[in-house]
Amino acid sequence: MITADADVPAEFVQALRELRARRLRPEVRLAEVPAPARIAPYSVAVTGEILAPATDLPTDEDPATGRFVLLHDPAGQEAWDGTFRAVTLVRACLDPEASSDPMLCEAAWTWVQDALAESDAPHRALGGTVTRVVSQSFGALAERPGEVEVEIRASWTPLGEVGAHLAAWSTILCTAAGLPPLPMGVTALGRRR
Repeated sequence: MITADADVPAEFVQALRELRARRLRPEVRLAEVPAPARIAPYSVAVTGEILAPATDLPTDEDPATGRFVLLHDPAGQEAWDGTFRAVTLVRACLDPEASSDPMLCEAAWTWVQDALAESDAPHRALGGTVTRVVSQSFGALAERPGEVEVEIRASWTPLGEVGAHLAAWSTILCTAAGLPPLPMGVTALGRRR
């Protein structure tokens, strides 16, 4: 992450501290990645994935992955309605039966709204898209089961402590992976083998 420097605004340095201090569910693994450089003068990005052993999926599959980017422009940007912007992505493989659910995209969007509300992450200018991809194999690949993937892209202007917005994004990631919700301060116990 960017380190404190005389040229880095104090608001962005504080936001970095808040992101580093935020504790997420143990199933969520984060890694810092290069952030976009052209959208805003200051930015930080992390990727996230759900650790497969915490789920019923085989260990070679990631049930959900995503990216969280925090942008900061001290001058603000009109479309943001503020000086910070959270830009997120979540991708998840779902049960093939989900392909026939006409409300899948609407349900996935409620994951975003609910996660922001439950994480106490006040915001404005929320927008995004939900894409459903259904794959069916034919011919020599006909034995392969069908696949359903959902992709949730959302962005919003965070208000208040930005660590809560990272927590909201991680909640969307966990929900998409099919993990049950956990109240704050509660740790999930692993399944018995």
